Amino acid sequence: MKFEHYVPEHRDEGEVIAYFGDAQLVNRLDGKLELRGGTDEDRAEARKWMSMFMHGQETPAAKS
Repeated sequence: MKFEHYVPEHRDEGEVIAYFGDAQLVNRLDGKLELRGGTDEDRAEARKWMSMFMHGQETPAAKS
C-alpha cells in the first residue's frame, strides 16, 4: 500500500551536504544523492569534489 495517496504533501527533501555555486548536493532520506540546480560549471565542480572526497559514492543524477 502506498501512503503517498494519504499524505501527498510529504516529500523526500533530504539534507544539503554542500553547495557549489548555485548547485546543491543533497543526501535524500532514502540514502541516494541528488545534485540540484546550478550551471554546468557548478555541477562539474561538484562532481570533481565528489571524486576527491566521496570515494565509492555513485555520481548523482542532475535535477534542474
